[in-house]
Amino acid sequence: MKRAAAPAPRDTADAPDWLAEALVAIKDGKAVRKDLPDGGRLHIDRALPFVCLHISGDEEGPVAREIAQANASYLIAPDANAAVSVIGAIGALLKQRLGAFMVLEIGELARDELLTDDAPYLPPFKIEVAASPEGPARIAATAFAKAAEATEAKFRTPRVELREAEGLDVPFPCLRVRFAPIYRQRESGNIYPQLRERLIASIFDAGLQAFAAFVRATKCMNISTHRALGRKAFIDAVVRTDRSIDEVASTFDFLLAVTPINADAAWSDFAASEYRRAPRFLYRPLTLQVEKAKRKLFSIAFDHLEDPVLYQLYREKQQELDLQLSLLSARETAKFIEFGRALYGPVEPELLRAARDILVRAGDETANAGPQAVAERHADCYFVEQQARAMIAEYRRRYAGFDATVEVRDDLPSGLMVSGDRLLVARSTAMEVERVEPILSHEIGVHLLTYFNGSAQGLRLFRSGLAGYEGMQEGLAVFAEYLTGGMSSERLRLIAARVVACAAMLDGASLPEAYQQLVKDHGFLKADAFNVVLRVYRSGGLAKDAIYLRGLLQLLSHLAADGALEPFWMGKIAASHFGVMQELSARGLLGVPAVHPIFLDNPEAPSRLAKARTGMSPLDMVER
Repeated sequence: MKRAAAPAPRDTADAPDWLAEALVAIKDGKAVRKDLPDGGRLHIDRALPFVCLHISGDEEGPVAREIAQANASYLIAPDANAAVSVIGAIGALLKQRLGAFMVLEIGELARDELLTDDAPYLPPFKIEVAASPEGPARIAATAFAKAAEATEAKFRTPRVELREAEGLDVPFPCLRVRFAPIYRQRESGNIYPQLRERLIASIFDAGLQAFAAFVRATKCMNISTHRALGRKAFIDAVVRTDRSIDEVASTFDFLLAVTPINADAAWSDFAASEYRRAPRFLYRPLTLQVEKAKRKLFSIAFDHLEDPVLYQLYREKQQELDLQLSLLSARETAKFIEFGRALYGPVEPELLRAARDILVRAGDETANAGPQAVAERHADCYFVEQQARAMIAEYRRRYAGFDATVEVRDDLPSGLMVSGDRLLVARSTAMEVERVEPILSHEIGVHLLTYFNGSAQGLRLFRSGLAGYEGMQEGLAVFAEYLTGGMSSERLRLIAARVVACAAMLDGASLPEAYQQLVKDHGFLKADAFNVVLRVYRSGGLAKDAIYLRGLLQLLSHLAADGALEPFWMGKIAASHFGVMQELSARGLLGVPAVHPIFLDNPEAPSRLAKARTGMSPLDMVER
């Protein structure tokens, strides 16, 4: 078929019914998702000056198909004739509307010629790129090649060959990409799953880079980043997957399940033994069958999400939930520590050094305070409850969806805890009045706020939390205490003590040994030291409490590098997801936070935040 000039916009009366409906939707600014009569699909989530094309035909190209489907605008066609017909119609319409239009046709080479199963090394693999003669198409081809070759090589590096445009039959600027099927073994056809995922992600990203170069060359759109050309709407398969993951996550409350319900009795028992014998902790009975929950978790399919970024986020969450379920099944056994180490990581040497430095340099205010420390703690659980309800009411005034509740409970250690949309306050809670606003800013202004802001994003994943979110969450929460003027030497030492106790626990120390280390070596009051070791040794030994200082250090490093806080208010995310949140926001998949933290309104918050951006250590957060 010879290359034709771009046609005028097609009269919908001449088009098949399904295509006529698609053209009307495009004219009206609506999304299109139509299955072709002879197989294939047209998907356009908004008007864009490009389409990614995959011709299925008789040859197998499952990865090329997935790459095409990852785009915001794609066509899967059964043959070349069908492809040209559809692209001719939609391309003319979009070119008239936007001023330019291009096609990226993607497929797979017949075989990987360079790889053999017994190769002594992993050689480069081939990517062929052919471009039509138009200048913008050539610019797009160069951008694709540059992006593909710049991909971080974990297994094999691509070698891009730019070719002439022979065989390109669509009437618009076009790139034709063919890559070697390195994701499968040549002889057996067995799949390398990790290599397959990386191949999809890297070639998809290179395609976005090509589209962005075309857009800039033709000046048909203004974009801030190539990621802004990605999907702007969740398809039904994403919503179904999200609900399925959330159904598993909502069947258990991990922290409540691993937290003792007899803290006061355990303290009395430990004191009666003269702090030599670890007390017996009691726990809530599990309300789920772990094996049944795991079967449901791994029955969730991710192969229809059509978005590599979301695919990776849900896979990570699946793995995290699997570890949490494994922890629940191993409560009070030796395996619990190791599953916890896998979930939260070890205590890194530099983190332990930072914690010990804080314990030395922050001074021994807790020990020196003596009986006065208890006398000053005249804010009881009911005062905390009253202040919490007032703060929640103010958040609800700013955002009607902030529907949090407060519960005072007898089955928690002294302090506060957030569980979903609930703030739980232990009846034994007692603290200085000055600590109430900072701790409520921690629990309500970060943990509850990101829950409700995540809920407003449309996917429950952002309220339950992306995998590994807890470290940055706790770092943000501790930083909120600083922004309200509530960071004291005592509080900072407590956060550091948790790291030291975690390190001791992971190194094999018993609860009494870790307790004595805090009391004798670091001067902690007996009751405070017990509260630390209770948290660290719960259910057999949980490494979670090291994340507070780790997350704070990550946040301070992020701020010193002039990093923004805004993405962190959108939902519960990890530091590693900052770029992902920026991408999803640029694509329009995420909205701005429904409500911002009230503690940012504190008169001193701007100056404290500015100080953090100049570079500071945790010790600098203590206002003297």
